[in-house]
Amino acid sequence: MAFLDPVTLSGRLVRLEPLTPDHADAVRDGNVGELWYTNAPTPDGVASDIAAKLEQAGRGALLPFATRRLADDRIIGVTTYLNPLPAVPAVEIGSTWNAASARRTGTNTESKLLLLRHAFEAWGCRRVAFRATWFNHESRRAIERLGAVFEGRIRNDRVTRDGTVTDTAQYAITDDAWPAVERHLTHLLRTHA
Repeated sequence: MAFLDPVTLSGRLVRLEPLTPDHADAVRDGNVGELWYTNAPTPDGVASDIAAKLEQAGRGALLPFATRRLADDRIIGVTTYLNPLPAVPAVEIGSTWNAASARRTGTNTESKLLLLRHAFEAWGCRRVAFRATWFNHESRRAIERLGAVFEGRIRNDRVTRDGTVTDTAQYAITDDAWPAVERHLTHLLRTHA
C-alpha cells in the first residue's frame, strides 16, 4: 500500500472512512469551533473545512478521515494524517475534532490506535508526531495519555483563527516505542471504554 493512499480502518467502536463532502452535516454538537486555541471549524464552517482538506489530499499533503461511531452509525468527528515524510517514513496525526457526545467514550483512543497501527505496521513509519496549540490543555493531556513523548515547545509558530500568535506543543511516538504504546492503548480500551 502506497503512503497516504485512501483506506478504511475499522475497530470495535469506530470506523475511520475517507472523508467526503457528504460528511459535512454530521457533526453538530459541542461547538469545538468556538474554542480560540483550536482551528476546528464552527458548525457553519464544516463544509469549507472538508473542502480544504480534500483539496490538500488531492495534492498528497494529507489523508483525512471521518470518524463513524459504530454503536449508532453517526459521524462523530474528523481526524487526519498530515505532514507526510515518505522518505523517513514519518507522518503526523492531527486536525482532529470530535463531537462533545463522543468525549470520554473510548472512540478517540480507538481512532488513534487504528491510525498508529496503520502508520507503523502498513507504512513502516519510524515516528508519528502529534502537535497541539500550547494552550489546548485537553488535547495535550489526550496526546500524553496515548503514550506520546513531549519533545518541546515550538514558539510563535501558529496563528489561530482570531489572529492570535501562539506556541505549539510537539509530541511523538517512535517505532521502538510502538509495541508498548499499542499494548497500553489496547489495555485502555479493554478496561476503560
